[in-house]
Amino acid sequence: MKITVLAVGKIKEKFYIDAVQEYAKRLSRYCKLEIIQVADEKTAENCTETEIDIIKKKEADRIFKYIPEQAYVVTLEILGKQLDSVEMADKINQLGIGGTSHIVFIIGGSLGLHQSVSDRSDFKLSFSKMTFPHQLMRVVLLEQIYRSYRIINNEPYHK
Repeated sequence: MKITVLAVGKIKEKFYIDAVQEYAKRLSRYCKLEIIQVADEKTAENCTETEIDIIKKKEADRIFKYIPEQAYVVTLEILGKQLDSVEMADKINQLGIGGTSHIVFIIGGSLGLHQSVSDRSDFKLSFSKMTFPHQLMRVVLLEQIYRSYRIINNEPYHK
């Protein structure tokens, strides 16, 4: 299985970079992991709704360049479906059993995802009703993918 994490914005803090690299290393025994960062747009303090939509559209255009047509797309959205770790493991496992060879997880920028990206999504996933920094969300997502593979392979992982 190929897993792509496609995220808007660059990670700046070393501790996030280190965590992402650690989970990438751990995941290498379970899947082919690819992490793609696309540039985020500068956002003024008091943007209008129209300006916000334009910014999100520009980010969406960058995102779409990296989504293969046959990929199963999972967008991270506050209004998505919440899964526990076992359910997420089952989702990944069932996709693989069903013939899916590539899952693309998409993390939006500070303004979220453009509607066109949400519309392309095959599954909308929510980790919480809370909002998280997109850099932290990458670490949380990778940890949960790693946990999923440990569960799928009946390997111990603390609860």
